[in-house]
Amino acid sequence: MRDGIEKMHQVWESLVLEEQVQTELPEIDFNQIVSAVFATGPFYYYLIDFFDFSVSHISSGFAQAHGVNPQEIYTVNDILALVHPDDLPLVAKAEEGAFGYMQNHVGISSIKSYKFSYNFRFRNATGAYDMYNHQSLVLTTDEHNNFVKALNIHTNISHLTSKNSYTFSIIGLNGLPSFLNLPIFEAGENESLGVNNFSRREIEIIKLIAAGTSSKHIADRLFISPETVKSHRKNIFRKAGCTTAAELVARSISEGWI
Repeated sequence: MRDGIEKMHQVWESLVLEEQVQTELPEIDFNQIVSAVFATGPFYYYLIDFFDFSVSHISSGFAQAHGVNPQEIYTVNDILALVHPDDLPLVAKAEEGAFGYMQNHVGISSIKSYKFSYNFRFRNATGAYDMYNHQSLVLTTDEHNNFVKALNIHTNISHLTSKNSYTFSIIGLNGLPSFLNLPIFEAGENESLGVNNFSRREIEIIKLIAAGTSSKHIADRLFISPETVKSHRKNIFRKAGCTTAAELVARSISEGWI
């Protein structure tokens, strides 16, 4: 376990561009941010400060999820200690791949306009392990574009899947393109992948499908024709590699697309 946690710190330290500078956290409505980047499901969130690896602003769902009093959580090591030991190398590789992809292919200056998503096993209140979806959103960067403060959102998806896809996704916010299902353990091949980019409108429609909205009501709500909705649905299913709405919703939630 200790080796896995040390590896995590090595990865984060390797991603620092120049000497990291502490940043102030602006006045933020965490619930508003979470509602904008998170789909339905049991979840909690917390703030991690990469300047000193402290953890704060832990939401109420944490104790129920892990059976641990949030007041006992001081640093990111306390969070990492709850990750399945066999999944720590996966988490380290996912972090390395996601931030590396931003630096090399998207542009690190845009990091606050994207969220990162991947899955791993977390210890629950009984001592067993459940599959969780991890989403992170960088809130502050320093003058060197180093990420400093980030909001992490953890969602129990064991009701959707017990299998890990071993991929990470970088989801664009506010209409920016997304880069989905990049292989965690084949980071060198990421740049040659055919990326499934959902448009802003397609993300809107996926969220409405997940809410159980019919195609007719989607058309009425978005002020578009039923034929346009049909075309969007066809493209969405093709990009997602899904054949049913239930499969699309499960995959969208479990992989953090919405």
